[in-house]
Amino acid sequence: MANTTAIGSFGQDRVTRAIASSARQTGMDFNYLLGQAKIESGLNPNAKARTSSATGLFQFIDQSWLDVVERHGQKYGLGWAQTAINRNSRGRYEVADPSLKRQILELRKNPEIASVMAAEFASDNKSYLEGKLGKPAAPVDLYLAHFLGPAGAKKFLAQHDKNPAGAAAPHMPRAARANRSIFYTKAGSPRSFDDIRQRFAAKLNRYSTGVSSVLPQQTGKILPSPAPIKTVQPADYVRLASQRAAQPAMASSTIYNESAHMAYMLLASLGATPK
Repeated sequence: MANTTAIGSFGQDRVTRAIASSARQTGMDFNYLLGQAKIESGLNPNAKARTSSATGLFQFIDQSWLDVVERHGQKYGLGWAQTAINRNSRGRYEVADPSLKRQILELRKNPEIASVMAAEFASDNKSYLEGKLGKPAAPVDLYLAHFLGPAGAKKFLAQHDKNPAGAAAPHMPRAARANRSIFYTKAGSPRSFDDIRQRFAAKLNRYSTGVSSVLPQQTGKILPSPAPIKTVQPADYVRLASQRAAQPAMASSTIYNESAHMAYMLLASLGATPK
């Protein structure tokens, strides 16, 4: 479970506006993205899971983050990161330069970047599920894809359609072993596919309600375009500069000019033009 006790240097207003902007840019449901972020991190961009590499607003693990940045980084000014990510013969994503890998993974703590990557990830899962199942994917189905992975969600939903009252655990033993409280009742009885899906839907609905109190006068599934975020918060510069200062110098043949690169990377990712 992620540590969600404090938002740190990021305010909730910046976080929710970042999520709203990502919904506008990708066409994804703002309420879904907000609910997911509340469930995963309590809207804390600095959240870190205790038992895995999951980090940030949407609790991307290292491999999932490298995957989504490799697929979508270019369009958001992260071409430098996208081109640094490679997939090995075992299907795992790698970055040859350890310093550059740390920089890419650290982006999970940036609300704007994390939000738009989460929206792209959800959009990919939506397209995958709808293509495989031949029907629209509901927000709860997207959360199932986040929880089980797209292939796991496809298997779950296909079995759900065949027999919603059937026990899910026998069909998904690995997921059931890792998430016993999801697949079994406190008494030890296996939950049905429909019970699990309804419980997820209720949780997502609970966390995605009350949106109007977060961003007043914004209604509908996708928010109207907010004012573009063109500024970089001072805390970002301090954090990134401190990170670079603590790292040893590297050969100029293998890296960019670090100070200029880090400033440009952050500005470009937010859609700002360096002056």
